[in-house]
Amino acid sequence: MREITLQTTFVEFDGLQELPIQVKDLMLLAIEVRKKAYAPYSNFQVGAAILLENHQIVTGSNQENAAFPSGLCAERVAIFQAGSLYPDQKIKTICISATSIEKPVLEPIPPCGACRQSIAEYEQKQQENIEIYFMGADGKVLKTNSLKDLLPLSFDKKFL
Repeated sequence: MREITLQTTFVEFDGLQELPIQVKDLMLLAIEVRKKAYAPYSNFQVGAAILLENHQIVTGSNQENAAFPSGLCAERVAIFQAGSLYPDQKIKTICISATSIEKPVLEPIPPCGACRQSIAEYEQKQQENIEIYFMGADGKVLKTNSLKDLLPLSFDKKFL
C-alpha cells in the first residue's frame, strides 16, 4: 500500500478590480446573465460566460424545472450552447458567478459535480486546459488553470 497525494493550486483575487481586463469583462457578463436565471425553487442564481478561441462569447444561466432533474446549471447551459454553435472552437475561459436571492453569498462558488464532469469532457475533447474563474455575488474570485484542479480523478472516454 502507498499513499497518493494530490495537490491543487488556485489564484485568489480580492475582487473584480484585480482581474485582467478581459476576464473582468467576462465576469461582468456572467454577473449580468446570473440575474436572468430561472430559479423559482432554489432561489439560487448562477451565471456563466465562456470565451472561445475565436473571441466569441457564450453565456448561460441556470434554468430550473418543477421536475428537478429536468433543470440545467448555468455552466452546462453555456458550455452546451458553445459546443452547439461553435463545435470546432476551443473554450479558453469560463467565468462563473453565483448567489442566493435570499442572502448574498460572498465566497467563491465552484461548479457542481455534474458541471465539472461536463467541463472535463470539453477540456479532454480539445486537449487544452480551460481557465475557470468563479465567485459569489461579490468579493473574492478564485481562478484555476484547468478543470483537473477541481476534478483531479475525472472519468473520461478512455474508461469506456
